[in-house]
Amino acid sequence: MTTTGEEHAIAATGLRKAYGDRTVLDGIDIEVPTGTIFSLLGPNGAGKTTVVNILSTLIAADGGQARIAGHDLTAQAQAVRAAIGVTGQFSAVDGLITGEENMLLMADLHHLSKQEGRRVTTELLERFDLTEAAKKPASTYSGGMKRRLDIAMTLVGSPRIIFLDEPTTGLDPRSRHTMWQIIRELVSDGVTVFLTTQYLEEADELADRIAVLNGGRLVAQGTAEELKRLIPGGHVRLRFSDPVAYERAATALRETTRDDQALALQIASDGTQRELRAILDWLDTAGIEADELSVHTPDLDDVFFALTGSSVPTQPADKETVR
Repeated sequence: MTTTGEEHAIAATGLRKAYGDRTVLDGIDIEVPTGTIFSLLGPNGAGKTTVVNILSTLIAADGGQARIAGHDLTAQAQAVRAAIGVTGQFSAVDGLITGEENMLLMADLHHLSKQEGRRVTTELLERFDLTEAAKKPASTYSGGMKRRLDIAMTLVGSPRIIFLDEPTTGLDPRSRHTMWQIIRELVSDGVTVFLTTQYLEEADELADRIAVLNGGRLVAQGTAEELKRLIPGGHVRLRFSDPVAYERAATALRETTRDDQALALQIASDGTQRELRAILDWLDTAGIEADELSVHTPDLDDVFFALTGSSVPTQPADKETVR
């Protein structure tokens, strides 16, 4: 059911953007409920950053309309800017000054008083575990520390909506998980997060809803589980140690794939509780005992490949081809 922009942190319809004769966005619709994480996926050059740039007022769309935090994107651009924060693909941190000075500079840009600016800076540096490094040049920070400082700077203005454009690109796994926890805490405080990412695990882990952008259009939207159910390939695998039981099961069960060497059967299934119960009931009724039962469902890698025709990136690109 379509609802009003005021009931959504972000509500966009028919967004279009072209560069010359290349259409980057071909009339896309996005709705993001307040206090949720929305993740936009797509191949390199799909236009994810273009969407972020439009919704954050950095560039104008060629068509369509949007409301951000209840404000019209075009007619009330200044009010939109006051309600949002943006952390781009590339760090906004100035490496020549300290972390604390970066924060105070951002406070000045938000026209905070010196007293208020120092209070907010102290609180955010502590929140992001940067207090000990506050007096050091930001150029000496690790990648994870710079990213935390980047987001801390974004929060100086207390935005209600935050756009995170590939926030964990280049971070090691530990730093990435730290960033995930920060994002979850933001949402628990009522902030809405619009996330673009090349890490499918990240979208699976964080997002309440996911949209897949390809060829200028949103080819699918839904929860991670809803998207996974779009793709065939789910199955239940039964493994036996008793060759007799294996043969009895293989003979009785229809449409199974046999692995005679492993004494394993693969049964097509969407992994629902009802299907699983039916298989277990049949085994019990037939007096057949499987030594192992495992359920395999498609993951977001499978979804990404099926919907975009692109291989899943193992190393995110440093820069999108299309802006």
